[in-house]
Amino acid sequence: MARRELFLALLCLVAFELAAGVADARKMVSVYELKRGDFSVKITNWGVRIMSVVLPDSKGNLADVVLGRDTIAEYVNDTSYFGPVTGRVAQRIARGRFVLDGKVYHLYRNDGRNTIHGGGRGFSKSIWTVKEYVGGGDSPYITLYYRSFDGEQGFPGNLDAYVTYRLSSPYTLGVHMNATALDKATPVNFLQHTYWNLGGHGSGDVLGHTLRLFASRHVPLDEELLPSSGLVAPVAGTPFDFRTQTPIGARIHKVMGGRIAGYDANYVIDGEGMRPVAVARDGASGRALELWANQPTMQLYTGNWLNHTKGKDGKVYEQYGGFCLETMGYVDAVNHPEFPSQTLRPGQVYKHDMLFKFSF
Repeated sequence: MARRELFLALLCLVAFELAAGVADARKMVSVYELKRGDFSVKITNWGVRIMSVVLPDSKGNLADVVLGRDTIAEYVNDTSYFGPVTGRVAQRIARGRFVLDGKVYHLYRNDGRNTIHGGGRGFSKSIWTVKEYVGGGDSPYITLYYRSFDGEQGFPGNLDAYVTYRLSSPYTLGVHMNATALDKATPVNFLQHTYWNLGGHGSGDVLGHTLRLFASRHVPLDEELLPSSGLVAPVAGTPFDFRTQTPIGARIHKVMGGRIAGYDANYVIDGEGMRPVAVARDGASGRALELWANQPTMQLYTGNWLNHTKGKDGKVYEQYGGFCLETMGYVDAVNHPEFPSQTLRPGQVYKHDMLFKFSF
């Protein structure tokens, strides 16, 4: 019943904001295409999400390598988080609570007894305002804006958030996220939650894709996918070791992503600043994805919970039908003082940059 009520509330929200959008076309829910030659990306301002990424394979055949839905209406009730930016705080916050400057904050809990991806109406369930949009040329881009209000889903303070998607040469998709705390201290931690299948969405599982991660350590997570111990452990000698190019499926049944076999694991990226995070390759198509980012950790998720999930173009996504590379701060950092802080003070700016470099 609660899920039905949430769905109806979201539909009412969309209807209300669409009506308001008559006066401001930039906030109407729509789809925007960025195109540079035979490289194209579609974005919607509903949840500032990536809907598709189309590019050639080694033989010049075009395919969409992003899992998703056909229509925006289908994204409204999507529980798989196909393609959005999630926040105000992505991943999980234990028990939906935290203490900041001596005050206890209680959040909307939407993952059992915990909060995930900002709550029931996080950034992925919000309409963003299009601030700038250039669809073609040498560097097509779109910049979207959202004002997260004081008390939204239980988080303190007003927050101005911006996300820019930009295409550049030769086949690079940049994702640039930033936010400013306006009046109160608040935790901030965004991530981009696109599912990739370099063989083309709906082409089967990604277990044969090879993956290299520039991470010699990981944060062990418990059954609720929380870092209850607060420890950081080496990956050497474990199924979490992707320091050399390894098939995703090589050891996937030896790990549990919560209560199901598969990766839902948090890695500590080696080095600092803008640096390489991951390289994924699909031998059949010849496509490769190289990810660079400036965040301390990355969540690897292998689509463990996909189960005959309806996708785009009549495709159906089964378990392990895609993988996510989610750069971010430490999971539940607001409840773990041993982790680097994700708290912004008034006037401070959060910056999160990602580069997806494709080749074939």
